Amino acid sequence: MIPTRRGVLLMAAGAPLGLLVGIFAPALWYLGLVWILVALTLIMLDWLMAGRAPATEVTCPGAVEVGQVLSVTVTLDPEGALPAGTEIALGTGRKLVPVADNRVALRPDQRQVAIAFSAARRGRDAIERLWIRWTGPMGLVWQQREIATDRPVMITPDIRSVREGASVMLRESQMAEMARIDRGEGSEFEALTEWRSGMERRSIDWRHSARHLKLLAREFRIERNNNIVFAIDSGRVMCEPVDGLPRVDRAISAALLAAYSALRLGDRVALFGYDSRPRISSGLVSSVQAFPLMQRLAAELDYSIAETNHTLGLATLAGSLNRRSLIVVFTEFTDQTGAELMMRAVANLTGTHLVLFVVLRDAELEDMAEAEPQSVDDVALAVTAAALLRERRLVISRLRHLGIHVVEARYNEVGHALVRQYLEFKRRNLL
Repeated sequence: MIPTRRGVLLMAAGAPLGLLVGIFAPALWYLGLVWILVALTLIMLDWLMAGRAPATEVTCPGAVEVGQVLSVTVTLDPEGALPAGTEIALGTGRKLVPVADNRVALRPDQRQVAIAFSAARRGRDAIERLWIRWTGPMGLVWQQREIATDRPVMITPDIRSVREGASVMLRESQMAEMARIDRGEGSEFEALTEWRSGMERRSIDWRHSARHLKLLAREFRIERNNNIVFAIDSGRVMCEPVDGLPRVDRAISAALLAAYSALRLGDRVALFGYDSRPRISSGLVSSVQAFPLMQRLAAELDYSIAETNHTLGLATLAGSLNRRSLIVVFTEFTDQTGAELMMRAVANLTGTHLVLFVVLRDAELEDMAEAEPQSVDDVALAVTAAALLRERRLVISRLRHLGIHVVEARYNEVGHALVRQYLEFKRRNLL
């Protein structure tokens, strides 16, 4: 039993009346106690007449993508009258944030309500409990009931780019594959065909041409079963937000788009996550049927506040690979010391593997450096931002000098940029 605002005001209204009685009729001071007894009696009657809570049912999807809205529906028992002033609220973990006020007041004829939550972080969460409260007919006291719901919700990586951009990317890949066959390029022998004008002379098979007394050329098809490994840094720096979502979530979305494209093209894909030590490793998988496994494993890559140990993470990854692979590293660097350690760790991979770094452009720093200063503080902020950008460009330049490919793009373009770079690698037979 919890007094409402009306009940508190009713009780407090006796104080000025008792004060007036004490001033003008001190002998009747005991009349001030009558008001308290009357108020308590009304509150008890209101509590007894408040009725019982209606039966409730909570329903919601079992999974939602990070950054999206989860709609939770609460249905009340349609039989019987709804108690006066009924309100409901839902309790969740830290990964689900209410879009608006989590407390909803119901109309007398309302039997269903939807409450929206924003999925702020990946991982497992739940609709843990439901609170329902109602008042008596006089509105003097609240009755409240807590109901355990335990509706689990899996917050998965955002794969909108996979659904929306996969068809376009695959059309581009098919066009690239057809173009390679027409030019007689590739790395896996397909068949012999009569040489035609426009074909490259290096494709001519002279031995078979001499045997058949006509020019024959070798046709190649695109090589499949290449190893593509997506190594995602989930350390402290990668957990900083970019337009409302952590960098690691942006990286996972781009990695899943590229992984889906690679699986469709017949290559083998692996997902590897690390911060201060290795966290997840899927091993190499093939065929599109393995994509849900990749998505579930990516959802389990937790956020970290630890500094990234590139030496341990990349050395562990290299030890698990037994053939040449394309290693796509999603990371971020903010200082020269950390970048130097990272480059030393990557240098050991370039001799055997093809390494591609994927970094997100820091639009916030660029805006700070380019903004017109209005005060001395703005000048200091612009100079600092420009210095950080200069160090960043220096690290990227050094990586390219080491023979490492780098893709730098905005967060909403990085997935498509990565897939285009992957298709370019296949076209140039670098895998």
